[in-house]
Amino acid sequence: MALETDFIVVGSGIAGLRAAIELARVGARVTVLTKDRTSESNTEYAQGGIAVALSEEDEVALHEEDTLQAGAGLCDRDAVRVMVEDGPRLIQELIDWGTEFDREAGRLVFTQEAAHSRRRILHAHGDSTGHEIVRSLIARARREREIAFVAHAGVESLIAVDGKCSGVRYLDPLVRAPRELWARAVVLASGGAGQVFLHTTNPEVATGDGMAMAYSAGAELADMEFVQFHPTALNLKDAPRFLLSEAMRGEGGVLRNARGERFMPRYHERAELAPRDVVSRSIVAEMERTSTRTVYLDMTALAPSFVRHRFPKIYDTCMYYGLDLTRDLLPVSPAAHYSMGGVRTDLEGRTTLAGLYAAGEVSCTGVHGANRLASNSLLEGLVFGARAGRRAALDCANERARVLKNDTVEDERDVEPHGRGLGEIALAVRKRVKRLMWERVGILRSRQSIARALWEFEQIARAPLRPSSRNFLTVATLIARAALWRTESRGAHYRTDFPRRDDERWRVHSIIRQGAEIGASERIDFTEETVGTQKDGTVQTTA
Repeated sequence: MALETDFIVVGSGIAGLRAAIELARVGARVTVLTKDRTSESNTEYAQGGIAVALSEEDEVALHEEDTLQAGAGLCDRDAVRVMVEDGPRLIQELIDWGTEFDREAGRLVFTQEAAHSRRRILHAHGDSTGHEIVRSLIARARREREIAFVAHAGVESLIAVDGKCSGVRYLDPLVRAPRELWARAVVLASGGAGQVFLHTTNPEVATGDGMAMAYSAGAELADMEFVQFHPTALNLKDAPRFLLSEAMRGEGGVLRNARGERFMPRYHERAELAPRDVVSRSIVAEMERTSTRTVYLDMTALAPSFVRHRFPKIYDTCMYYGLDLTRDLLPVSPAAHYSMGGVRTDLEGRTTLAGLYAAGEVSCTGVHGANRLASNSLLEGLVFGARAGRRAALDCANERARVLKNDTVEDERDVEPHGRGLGEIALAVRKRVKRLMWERVGILRSRQSIARALWEFEQIARAPLRPSSRNFLTVATLIARAALWRTESRGAHYRTDFPRRDDERWRVHSIIRQGAEIGASERIDFTEETVGTQKDGTVQTTA
């Protein structure tokens, strides 16, 4: 049956929940679809905190400059300014809604992390910031009678009619059959794509479906080559790559090699507080130098009581695996963590496809540039989730509601059976794609390695694939194509065959859309003409 609502929000992290609340404020019916349970998202696992210039010693201008510096010359200043200026007001709104950030003597506690010039990171319950924000936003959203949550409803594709996004196709959670849901607009807030890499800190739901669906529907994507690898994920056999927060180094933790030597001062003047891409590559270099597969995070110089209080969730998790933060060296290595690229949007969350809006990690506003500043991701989701919801409501305010007949809608796709054979293919595809991305399009890349991965992706694409597997392969292919196109090293993108940053030719955003060569734009906005590259790899941009 054809179902309809006013607005669809895909995803229930900080961006999706904030967008849904904004939409409900105008009395619209909002349906929030989630792949897993409502609270399962990247936000749920965010330990490091949320950055905001609220302390007396901080200024919005300083937060802006730190963000621009971390972005390796590719942040869009207007987007950054919107984020840091809107942030304090929206954080105060979260507090008013019951979010319990950590306090001492009634005052908010601010900590410092890598590449921040001030202590501006708010935490909740030590290292459970994302969990607390999701809790309070879900509680606030459930007070809105017009918001309906549909959990375990995996969205497989967008419905685009006459150049406008008008709904989604998803798997009904009860009968596991394809369904269509139509709406006046769709807000994508489906998170990132960390799961396309073999080693990742991301939850199982972070498979990049939103990016792939937007691309397939005709929207433009930007900066897909920039994937941030977190330097310190727990590296134990038969254990998940549990994130060991940036804040641990911010509070005084140091990195040591297999010989017990502190090594980061040899690689960067800020040592453990260097940008994440620098720390990740330094760890890789140190592991190669010492012929090992791990380095160690050392927190033993800090007071045990402080460590237990400051990092309770991390402490308990490590104890579960037989490691005591206060006494033991913690084996760590880098893992895929965050996608700076995604669905191209303006400052209001509008994509290049009418009726489609995007916010959070699935999107690319230009805020993060080539390398995200620590703890800016939650702030970006909060700010641009609110803006996307508000803009979607405004754009549709004068539009007549769609009238649908309750007739059965024929699905135009070839719906493959959900039998054992395709299930085995899906598992095999994911395993192979994840390994290829890690080994050939990972922290260190080259033309030869990327081209090999792309060739294998072409072979895999010939197999009969479920929609979810097709989306997974599409996202991996888009990252690899963009990584091959950018023949320089910048931020989180490092090419061993082009190790230098080249501002003269490459201070541009990559723009990719279906049926076209990768193009370039100097800004993430919709006022410039996007043009392709020449065969020799030079970039042409036209203002």
